[in-house]
Parts: sequence; C-alpha cells; structure tokens
Amino acid sequence: MTVEFRNSGGTAVRSGTVTLGTHIIDLLGIDWATISSTESLPAPVAPHSRRSGTWTVCVDDWRVPLGMHVETRVAAVDWS
Repeated sequence: MTVEFRNSGGTAVRSGTVTLGTHIIDLLGIDWATISSTESLPAPVAPHSRRSGTWTVCVDDWRVPLGMHVETRVAAVDWS
C-alpha cells in the first residue's frame, strides 16, 4: 500500500506512526474483521512538502475465506 503524506505546517515532521486497517469483506460487503498494523512514517517530511511511504500488508490466508476480499485503509496518523 502506498500513502502520500503532506506537511502543510511550518516545521518539519521528524517522526510518527501510521496505523493501517485491513478490512476482511464478504461478497455482500459486510466487514467481518479489521486487522490493524502500525508502521513508522517516512520521516522527515519538510515544511510544505510531500513524502510517500509504501508498506506490504499481509493477512493470514485462513482469515480470508473463498469469496471474501481485503481492503486496506489508513486508520490514523500520529505526527511527532
């Protein structure tokens, strides 16, 4: 998953974390489970600039039965 971060502030972001939520969804669109994973931000992010981060998100195959799929979204970002 690739996410772009924008620093619109006046000082650099030196560290932080991003929490990714991977949702397991059935054929009808019902969300059966959410698996969270926390990763470090691609810091530093200079003032008024952008930076991308790419992470591999893995889910055990037994969690995704036949006919279901996964969707990963950014759940939260904690800037330091």
